[in-house]
Amino acid sequence: MSTLDSSLIAFTLAAALLTVTPGLDTALVLRTAAAEGPRRAFAAALGICLGCLAWGALVAVGLEALLQASELAYLALKWIGAAYLLYLGLRMVFVRRKAGSEPGDTRPRANWFLRGLLTNLLNPKVGAFYVSFLPQFIPAGASVVSTTLLLAAIHSGLGLAWFLLLIGATRPLAKALRDPALVRWLDRATGGVLIFFGARLAFGRQ
Repeated sequence: MSTLDSSLIAFTLAAALLTVTPGLDTALVLRTAAAEGPRRAFAAALGICLGCLAWGALVAVGLEALLQASELAYLALKWIGAAYLLYLGLRMVFVRRKAGSEPGDTRPRANWFLRGLLTNLLNPKVGAFYVSFLPQFIPAGASVVSTTLLLAAIHSGLGLAWFLLLIGATRPLAKALRDPALVRWLDRATGGVLIFFGARLAFGRQ
């Protein structure tokens, strides 16, 4: 087994553990699957995974390293991301859902692909995590750009597989999840999670 193969196996195991750890992305996909249906949840999942790939590409070409070195750039992206998460969270907590927004409703509502994408792209801690985590699995002599992109693709693939499992797990509960009181509770709970992560991003250390 080559050094690169060993690194890929080690990264896949580590990334799988990180993927199934509950966090903002998991909460967003679960809430969307429960309240909006699997189609919109899948759109959110695709947006999140594309955001991971975008951060991986930035790391691969060295732009993220520049962002890390620029305190002003980091702070700007940090506050924009925090404001976006707080905006989403407050809307979920305080804005009452319109009637007829059942999970099976196919009329366009929120653009969940864009929400998933921006939730990831506007969080500089995702980029900071990639900068510190991915290089550990790039063996000496390997192409930094191609290997980093490959690792980011593996992480995104694991994330998409995990989100599909979460979305599938909500299907047997579809009728119960149409209950307006339960959907409202899910909105408030997920909104609270978004507010928590937004506040932590805003006031946490770099």
